[in-house]
Amino acid sequence: MFCVVGMRRYRRVARSEADGAFRTPSTDSRLLLTLGVCGCCGPLRPRYKRLVDNIFPEDPKDGLVKADMEKLTFYAVSAPEKLDRIGAYLAERLSRDVVRHRYGYVVIAMEALDQLLMACHSQSIKPFVESFLHMVAKLLESREPDLQVLGTNSFVKFANIEEDTPSYHRRYDFFVSQFSAMCHSTHEDPETRTRIRVAGIKGLQGVVRKTVNDELQAIIWEPQHMDKLIPSMLFNMQDNEDADRVSGEENPASLAESCFRELLGRAAYGNMNNAVRPVLVHLDNHRLWDPNEFAVSCFRIIMYSIQAQHSHHVIQQVLNHLDTHSKNTPRVRAGIVQVLLETVAIAAKGSVGPVISNSSAYTWAKPTSSPPNLWLGPTVLEVFNTLLKHLRVSVDCELGDSRRNSGSSISSFRNRDSDERIVQNAIIQTIGFFGGNLPDYQRAEVMMFIMGKVPVYGTPCHTLDTAKMGHQGTKRIQTMLLSSLIMVTSGFKCKTMSAGLPAAFLEPLCSISLMEDAELRQLVLEILHNIIDRHDNRAKLRGIRIIPNVAALKIKREKISKQDVGFMKKHGQQLYRHIYLGCKEEDNVQKNFELLFTALALITIELANEDVVIDVIRLSLALQDMALVNEENLPMFCRCGILSLVAAYMNFLSQMIANPGLCQHVSKVIELRNLEAPYLLPEHVFREKCPLPAALQSEDRGVYFSVCEVSEALGGSGYNVERLCVPYVPQVTVLYTVGKILHRCRQTSRGTHTSLLPL
Repeated sequence: MFCVVGMRRYRRVARSEADGAFRTPSTDSRLLLTLGVCGCCGPLRPRYKRLVDNIFPEDPKDGLVKADMEKLTFYAVSAPEKLDRIGAYLAERLSRDVVRHRYGYVVIAMEALDQLLMACHSQSIKPFVESFLHMVAKLLESREPDLQVLGTNSFVKFANIEEDTPSYHRRYDFFVSQFSAMCHSTHEDPETRTRIRVAGIKGLQGVVRKTVNDELQAIIWEPQHMDKLIPSMLFNMQDNEDADRVSGEENPASLAESCFRELLGRAAYGNMNNAVRPVLVHLDNHRLWDPNEFAVSCFRIIMYSIQAQHSHHVIQQVLNHLDTHSKNTPRVRAGIVQVLLETVAIAAKGSVGPVISNSSAYTWAKPTSSPPNLWLGPTVLEVFNTLLKHLRVSVDCELGDSRRNSGSSISSFRNRDSDERIVQNAIIQTIGFFGGNLPDYQRAEVMMFIMGKVPVYGTPCHTLDTAKMGHQGTKRIQTMLLSSLIMVTSGFKCKTMSAGLPAAFLEPLCSISLMEDAELRQLVLEILHNIIDRHDNRAKLRGIRIIPNVAALKIKREKISKQDVGFMKKHGQQLYRHIYLGCKEEDNVQKNFELLFTALALITIELANEDVVIDVIRLSLALQDMALVNEENLPMFCRCGILSLVAAYMNFLSQMIANPGLCQHVSKVIELRNLEAPYLLPEHVFREKCPLPAALQSEDRGVYFSVCEVSEALGGSGYNVERLCVPYVPQVTVLYTVGKILHRCRQTSRGTHTSLLPL
């Protein structure tokens, strides 16, 4: 009825305007039509609009009209094809309310959208999602913190919904950018700033959950997105000011760490580099390598979050980053190396990786119970080469600064020197830890590789250019590399000695032991101890002393194998020569004699048969004669130290082979020394301010070991003692001769370095 009346009025107005002739209605007539028709024909509006309008109360404080919301939800579920229109209309109303600052209705609209989104799961929900995301974007673009938080919460709810079919066209670039900006909020109010940052982190977490499992959204792992995601999380993990004020999920630091772990845990093989690189860049930009507590914490999280087989990606990334900082300050380089050490240590606890292979592809190893297998692909030697290169760079910087700062302040030079030492020690620990956690059969390869880097007398050095480093620089490199070898060989258990000490490794190692530097000789002896000691007896032999009861030490030993017998026949003379020539160095200190005693004792435990027993006794008697004759003009301390070493070892050997006659003779000599020559016993000569004699009386044979009595004691037990009558003479090599010549040259002229001349 109202419609008929309205149409009649419309026609009358039109006729009067046209003077009886019909023509297009004017503005007044159209206004009348609007007022008459639309005003009285509300029921003709689409039903979905009426249902949407009904959920909004007159006063927004009353909240969503639940009864009408249930009707709208039922209608949307019953007619899913209307979802897109419902969403578009809700978006229209929400946009209008945002512009007019009617935030109460905005909250109601978002609540309705959330309920519709949770209730509807159909093919038609795709267009509705687009409207929903458009409205969320509108809220995030607002400058009102409450609206930003509201939009984020709705997005998080949407992210937790598993869609039946993938979306081919949906992108989240805007949300990544907007949530990342919220993570860096600088709002002046601390509580508001925390709310915005927490909302931003939750939003990023929602993006991650929504995209990482969708193959069509692999674009999220691209650098342009990772460069926003990762730094936003790290920024909040780093800025931990709110930790005391808020806790739980409202703490930005803990929430960011949780999101960071979740992202890394979902990273696939091909995405690791894109995930780790932004971490390194962030640490660079914020100068977090010195101090590096936060950097270490970040990489701990990374290593414990990623899949174990991806650990080598992280290690390689840190190594590459170390290369880019080769010219940075020592503390920065030390911080990076310490992070590398931490990653290697965590990877060594249980990772499984590719083993050494001659092929170009990785060969994966099966898990082993002990030790865990670190990744080792065809680039494993490149890893060690990189570390050794930085070791060389550090030594160069240390020596270069010493030359440049010779006339400057001593304090500044010492600070720089100590910083470089920190770098060097960190590199050594990393090399040692990395190599020390390899299986034994792989560790031998690493030992050979490092040994090939050590500058040796009389041989050209092809792997490390030390020609311009001088004697001090070369010694420093030698010390660093041997120290890393000590760590690599620690805990090494070779089945046969030929596998642990191959000729290509033993010869250069023994050549280093002939150098005139006492510290280098100590390092070589410790390496030999690590390799020879396969039953962990070294701790029981620490310190040179007269052991009254060797049986109480409970030495662990096995019968010598045929392979080890063959090794001693072939290489035993090298070991004996190493010990003999090491004893006659004039700069020996107490530690040198202690390590020499331990070396003799370990050879007896691990490698001694009847022939070896005769050989080591010949060696001991030759050392005694060398100290008495003193053709080398050794100082009195060294001569007494050699004789005390012989006494300690003969006491140990006699009890190990359980020969009564030999034990009686050794005990008699030791008792007489206690009475007449205590300076020939280790307990006295290595004591501080021990009085030393002006000369040794070789005529008093009672305080020295007798070849005849030893031969008689061993001959009665079935030993072949014919060789005991032949004095031991070491086979001096060309390398030893060259080393001595160069030593004399350095004593006369310290200005040049000639320790690495080729033969």
